[in-house]
Amino acid sequence: MTTHVNSIEELTPLIGTHLGYSDYRTVTQEQVNLFADATGDHQWIHVDPERAKAGPFGGPIAHGYLTLSLIPVLLGGVMSVGGVAMGVNYGSNKVRFTSPVPVGSEVRAGATLASVEEVAGGVQVALDVLVEVKDAPKPSCVAQVVYRYYR
Repeated sequence: MTTHVNSIEELTPLIGTHLGYSDYRTVTQEQVNLFADATGDHQWIHVDPERAKAGPFGGPIAHGYLTLSLIPVLLGGVMSVGGVAMGVNYGSNKVRFTSPVPVGSEVRAGATLASVEEVAGGVQVALDVLVEVKDAPKPSCVAQVVYRYYR
C-alpha cells in the first residue's frame, strides 16, 4: 500500500514513520547484463551464469549498484507526494550492500521517513530504505536516500 501525501507540508508529521513496502519485483539476468553494459562491470559473478554456479553465491548476482538503482522505482510503490512541481533524486547519505541479490530473486523496498528540511523552493527528504530479497534472512541493501521536492 502506498503512503500518499497531498503536499510537502504533510511530510513533517510523518518523520519517524515507516511508510510501507513496495510490491516485489524480479531481478532478471537481462537487467544485470544491461547494467553491466551500461557500467562496464562485466565481472563473471554477474554476467556468466554457468561460471557463477560454481562461485561463492551459487549463481549470478545483481550488481550492488543495480540494487541501489532500483530504489527510486521501488519507492514509487511506497510513497507518493502530491502538489509538487518537481521531485529529484538528490543523493545518498549512506549505502551498504549487506547480502547478495541472486538473479531471478524478488526484491522489495521498505522505507521510513528520516527527516524533512526546508530548502529554497521546497523540502529535502531523507528516507531510510531497506531492499529485501523475498525470504532472505537479512536485507540486501541498506541506504539513506535523499530527495528534493519543489513547490
